Amino acid sequence: MAVDTETQFHVLAVDDSLLDRKLIERLLKTSSFQVTTVDSGSKALEVLGLREDQQPEHNEIEVNLVITDYCMPGMTGYDLLKKIKESSSLKDIPVVIMSSENVPSRINRCLEEGAEEFFLKPVQLSDLKRLRPHILKGKSKEQEKENTTIISTSTDTTSSSGSNKRKAIAIDEDLAPNKRTRLRFSSSSSLTLV
Repeated sequence: MAVDTETQFHVLAVDDSLLDRKLIERLLKTSSFQVTTVDSGSKALEVLGLREDQQPEHNEIEVNLVITDYCMPGMTGYDLLKKIKESSSLKDIPVVIMSSENVPSRINRCLEEGAEEFFLKPVQLSDLKRLRPHILKGKSKEQEKENTTIISTSTDTTSSSGSNKRKAIAIDEDLAPNKRTRLRFSSSSSLTLV
């Protein structure tokens, strides 16, 4: 039953290296994820329905997580992360950055901008096992947003004060600080729990 639940999760893998793209695709499929691979940040935005310098379009593919290389020609993984997090329709999609270079300032910058994880290449199966909680978190945010929309557009005959309380609770939940700890690399190359 667990495999059936995981197969509904769709990961968009972005890497300009064919070898790395094939490796990540194989690892993701081994972990029972649906996978779409592209070779650039701009193609990733197209798959997500967000064209560069244009308004978002409806995307037919529901992507539950984006995993992207940091160093790519044109749009870097960091640039892609920023575009996703700036988009009101995509900001809840978890983004994971991967790189072959262990640069603490780069890692911290990506995590501060909203990346869920930063993996060092070569990515291994044990790394990918850490993706599922991020996907589930992204899914729950989408459901909360849908519930908030339903509440705010409801023409129910309940009193407005009851409706406002539900809205305030939904807004508070969206603004609640992230209680999850996250491993971060510090400048002294040691791991820090945040």
